[in-house]
Amino acid sequence: MNIFNFDYSIYVNFFISLFVLVNPIGMIPIFTSMTNNISYRERNRINRIANFSAFIILCVSLLIGQNILDFFKISISSFRISGGILIFMTSLSMIFDKKNVRNKKKKINLKNIAIIPLSMPLISGPGAISSTILWNNENPGFFNIIICILIMLIFFYFCYLIFEISPFFVQILGKVGIEITTKIMGLLLMSLSVEFVVSGIKSIF
Repeated sequence: MNIFNFDYSIYVNFFISLFVLVNPIGMIPIFTSMTNNISYRERNRINRIANFSAFIILCVSLLIGQNILDFFKISISSFRISGGILIFMTSLSMIFDKKNVRNKKKKINLKNIAIIPLSMPLISGPGAISSTILWNNENPGFFNIIICILIMLIFFYFCYLIFEISPFFVQILGKVGIEITTKIMGLLLMSLSVEFVVSGIKSIF
């Protein structure tokens, strides 16, 4: 492959899809509500662990996700449809039921939140995992895998920075601004889920 002559848009689209699926800005109220009563040092540690764990989960999905599907004899078309449905459900919760999700997260023990629920399923949820496996299936090759891993590394460092300055985001955007941003992300996510389902159905027929 000529590294100076390939389509950069597939990598840009992957980064954008991760941003829409994970929605780090929409997660700011969740992260701050979980960590507002602990020290800055502990909050920073939780932030690092959560994003590093999510990075590892998506790397595993990228590298052996297809093998897992093959082991259980699940076609990529079926997985694309089921992933689209899961993403659609996530988008509905973002648009209509976000407050209930936040209230549930406040009850979780702070000692465990870095891995569950921050890393899984909030950051590296079913939508992000599905999208990663599908992207690798549509863009195979060692070079693409390396670039994809670098993109995920950059993305999760970006998420880390957003959570790091989350208190300032809350002050600037306010609750209304966060709600509006989350609903816009939800609409984009819903459109992406429809594309997954339509693409899966076309592949079957």
